Amino acid sequence: MSFVHQRHKPATALPENRELVLAIPPLRSNINLARIIRAAGCSGVRRVIVAGDQRIDAKIARDSLDFVTIERRRSLIPVLKKIKASREFTLIGLEQTTNSTSICHYHFPDRSMLVLGHERDGIEPPTLELLDAVVEIPVFGLPHSFNVATATAMALYEFTRQSICGANA
Repeated sequence: MSFVHQRHKPATALPENRELVLAIPPLRSNINLARIIRAAGCSGVRRVIVAGDQRIDAKIARDSLDFVTIERRRSLIPVLKKIKASREFTLIGLEQTTNSTSICHYHFPDRSMLVLGHERDGIEPPTLELLDAVVEIPVFGLPHSFNVATATAMALYEFTRQSICGANA
């Protein structure tokens, strides 16, 4: 069998009934934010809600800025309360908590909003209280958690993997 290098394959279409929105708190690093936006674009995410006024480095985010709609808000709490009341999306935190579920065993609902935490502080308690579920990515060494951009990319991949292969694949 021989392989020919193909620089960029066309994007794979996700099922139209599956939608994931990201909710991002103010982060310490503009690089982390840009990496998250790039991963969102690669994962078919069309909408990202960003709290605060961080700058997105276009060199890192690349073409995702043409694909992803970025909504800026001062705070995530009012947005999350509105989403929760409307039941438009299931609110899922990406965090290690006492009752979080391993992402390996979690089936993302068709319409999900993934709520991220701050690099150092994680998801704040008032935000945790609004969530319908919390998933964590297992860690097998030190440090005890992945970088927020890396963890987000892993969670985005799991959502898209489930969309294409099914939750049990």
